[in-house]
Amino acid sequence: MVVQPAIPNIHIGQAYGQRYADAEVHYDALGNLADFFGRDMHVHRHDRFFQLHYVKSGTVRVYLDDQYYLQEGPMFFLTPPTIAHAFVTDAQSDGHVLTVSQQLVWPLLEDSVGLAGGARIAPICVAVGDLDGVYAGEVQRLTLLLDQLRSEFAANHPGRVISLEALTRLILISVLRLSAPSLSAQPSRSEDLQIFQRFSMQIEAHYLEHLPLSRYAQLLGVAEARLNHVCRRIAGRPSKRLVFERLMQEAKRLLLFTGSTVNEICYLLGFKDPAYFSRFFSRHAGVTPGEYRLRSRVGPES
Repeated sequence: MVVQPAIPNIHIGQAYGQRYADAEVHYDALGNLADFFGRDMHVHRHDRFFQLHYVKSGTVRVYLDDQYYLQEGPMFFLTPPTIAHAFVTDAQSDGHVLTVSQQLVWPLLEDSVGLAGGARIAPICVAVGDLDGVYAGEVQRLTLLLDQLRSEFAANHPGRVISLEALTRLILISVLRLSAPSLSAQPSRSEDLQIFQRFSMQIEAHYLEHLPLSRYAQLLGVAEARLNHVCRRIAGRPSKRLVFERLMQEAKRLLLFTGSTVNEICYLLGFKDPAYFSRFFSRHAGVTPGEYRLRSRVGPES
């Protein structure tokens, strides 16, 4: 029996911007999303996605996990995957909303990078006006980068995907730099959330190897049953399904953005039998790999 999470999970690309449903980066103006979802955004979460809200002006009420913030813009808040959050913005408030696949963010959180002191990052909420003057240059840089991202997302220039990912990384570097004072005071996250985040990183490192769940559990130093319980509690899905979803995400990307044949993609993804890969894809997508590629390329918004 699948455990239904009490807190709804919103996939922005599927619920709102369907043209880019499988994209690593999704951007829109805060005002546009507020028109669609409402200014009073009830508690929700985003599995496997980080989300950044940059609010330029007005009063903002934010609930991040079990913390409440009341701030005036300009301000920003960053929510890691699975973190429950809710917020209310003023009727005239505008800004930027950036939703980013976690695999683009995890490398920035490694200890060696020095930005966040490790990947177990808690939600962040920063009032830009309260920052020390030493951060003025970084605030200006972040504002410029967000404007550049908005323009790039709206256009369809050659190299668009690469440009969006590069701009996103630069934006997140600025955000983490500006968050340094609050990051140093973060409480440690719950053990289950730490396990889930570490599992997400292990999936990213090993999904092409088709490791058994017992091996993932061994890498994490937990029992396989505990790992499955954690995934069901936090993400509402069993651990094996999360691995399969990562394989499907990569399969869809290769079908959409490369000229590789279905057989070539099969081997790139670590499958040994093209027929099995086709059955695997069809079981999770409802169509064959070839049908998915054709449908996506001839769709009304392609």
